[in-house]
Amino acid sequence: MTSIGWLQIALFTIIVAATVRPVGGYMMRVFSGEPTVLGRVLGPVERGIYRLAEINPAAEQEWYVYALALLAFNAVGVVALYALLRLQGFLPINPQHFEAVDPALALNTAVSFTTNTSWQSYGGETTLSFLSQMAGITVQSFLSAATGIAVAIALIRGFARRHFSTIGNFWVDMTRALLYVLLPICIVATLFLVWQGIPQTLDGTLGAATLDGAQQLIARGPVASQIAIKLLSGDGGGFFNVNSAHPFENPSALTNLVEMLLIFVIGAALTNTFGRMVGNEGHGWALLAAMAILYIAGVAAVYAAEAHGNPAFAAFGIDQRAGELQAGGNMEGKEVRFGATMSALFATVATDSSDGAVNAMLDSFTPGGGGVLMANMMLDEVIVGAPGSGLFSMLLFAIIAVFIAGLMIGRTPEYVGKKIAATEVKMTVLAILCIPLVILALTATASVVAAGLAGLGNSGPHGFSEMLYAFTSGAMTNGSAFAGLSANTPFYNLTLALAMFVGRFFVIVPVLAIAGSLAAKQVVPVSAGTLPTNRLLFVLFLVGVIVIVGGLTFLPAVSLGPAVEQFAMQSGRLY
Repeated sequence: MTSIGWLQIALFTIIVAATVRPVGGYMMRVFSGEPTVLGRVLGPVERGIYRLAEINPAAEQEWYVYALALLAFNAVGVVALYALLRLQGFLPINPQHFEAVDPALALNTAVSFTTNTSWQSYGGETTLSFLSQMAGITVQSFLSAATGIAVAIALIRGFARRHFSTIGNFWVDMTRALLYVLLPICIVATLFLVWQGIPQTLDGTLGAATLDGAQQLIARGPVASQIAIKLLSGDGGGFFNVNSAHPFENPSALTNLVEMLLIFVIGAALTNTFGRMVGNEGHGWALLAAMAILYIAGVAAVYAAEAHGNPAFAAFGIDQRAGELQAGGNMEGKEVRFGATMSALFATVATDSSDGAVNAMLDSFTPGGGGVLMANMMLDEVIVGAPGSGLFSMLLFAIIAVFIAGLMIGRTPEYVGKKIAATEVKMTVLAILCIPLVILALTATASVVAAGLAGLGNSGPHGFSEMLYAFTSGAMTNGSAFAGLSANTPFYNLTLALAMFVGRFFVIVPVLAIAGSLAAKQVVPVSAGTLPTNRLLFVLFLVGVIVIVGGLTFLPAVSLGPAVEQFAMQSGRLY
């Protein structure tokens, strides 16, 4: 580890923190219907969309109507993307002349991008036409992010409102998320990425002669526009197979920094939006502080693991020390231009945010480093998370925390003035437990059936880690992978599609039920016995609850994978 490395991590963290309040305040005004600068320009467009779709923006919905609208909209998204992939061989804007995508892979991909997961069992530049990339993958990245933001805003309204039977209008929330938040940032980000050298063209592959006289085909296409939303949306699906390690997706240290900022900016700022909408910014800062503690602990652990290198290489006389001519550390599977520091930071940011973008091969991280990345996701997408889903996942744990605290002090639990009753606790437990259930059940199944074992690229603990990481990534809507697992098989395409579906919608529906229940309640006045939830004590208590729940749930599985592999590496035994 070097002082320059820590300085780079600190600079990124400070920039993210500086964006929280302005972006959070802007989103509060957007979703509260208050005037904004962009409203003068985009207001007529928004009203035109409502007229065209015959939507009454003043008509609000009860929670179950909101949920049905969301589920129906996303079901149409799955069908539309599946059809596009199956028919791409007959459709235009296909200069590569790609045939239809295999049915199981098409289903997996349709579910993946509709659920904001971006799991890719294919190489984008060798499988999808430009039309599929633009009208399919890119569009769903926008829509899935807008869906997550809408759910978070609905839950915030549940905490903020008094004696309401409604939690907003899904169509309005999604439209505003698209029009005022996602599109403006992506337009600016796309122009920046094009300026930095990322392609944005409808031309096909380009031929180039190599030094030895051979002919090489260089893939290109409408890349910049897809990269901007893949990062901002928490989707992470790359145009190219190697994702943000490809110089056409991430050409420089500057683009690397900006791409990480895009991953974090909305998820972090929504905590401030929450604080403002419930009437006390301190509650938002408390949630952000809990996220920050977990983020800092994770990035420090991954950086330490990767910067110290792999002790198994010592026997070969390989110099892994940082110096003037090399970044040092474990450089297997990493880009020299990023080194161990920026690879560790990018991987931490991606797994903290449920984004899934990568600028290094996660399968080549040390067992300790890879294990921390896995643990980041196993904490239920609470460390910033994807737009919307990170906030509502953290609020679920806040409900659990105040419930436990209420049991400890003998009082009815309250959070931001709302009493937490049996309905909220039941829905929270349902949302939190369904994800580890599907992860552990599918990993156990893959570990014993021939179809699951056939995809392993490694045996022993690392092979188990590959399977555990895959299902964790799918259920936590992340999409990154230990790529030693060959997942483009009917077994993995279908089981991962199931994991992604459960991890997204089996959480969203209980969250909306909680929002509806809370919105109908009156705010309880603060008293001497009220637990302050905007102070450091609650922040630490909340972090403890998150870690304990994640630890108790996944520790046995992690012990069979990354933990035992780390001990084997330290002892010099290689699998």
